[in-house]
Amino acid sequence: MVGTNRDDIVKSISDPEKIWDVVIVGGGATGLGAALDAAARGYKTLLLEQADFAKGTSSRSTKLVHGGVRYLAQGDIGLVREALYERGLLLKNAPHLVKNESFIIPNYEWWGGAFYTIGLSVYDLLAGKLGFGRAKHISKKM
Repeated sequence: MVGTNRDDIVKSISDPEKIWDVVIVGGGATGLGAALDAAARGYKTLLLEQADFAKGTSSRSTKLVHGGVRYLAQGDIGLVREALYERGLLLKNAPHLVKNESFIIPNYEWWGGAFYTIGLSVYDLLAGKLGFGRAKHISKKM
């Protein structure tokens, strides 16, 4: 077993007799997810990180695997479709990394309910068969 001493770890991974199936550079959310997936599939996996795992910006975020709904409001349909496709593939291929979360989006303007309902309906349509299901409008009485 490899110790926690840095010198021991570097010596262990530098062994020319050791052959890695997968080497991933970057221990952010994506790198960690890829390493977990590769190791779960039985590959000898090495994950290299410059500083500390999850130290970068992704560790300061919400860790949401989202489909780019904010880009819909900006009119970047291509980016939304790409993000939804990638999210759908994650759900299909690595369901242990992705789960559906419910959000309540408050609105304070008279037009807000219709705006979000229409926008999220378009978003659901763009997700197609890789979507999580339809968004629904709820009233303030619920």
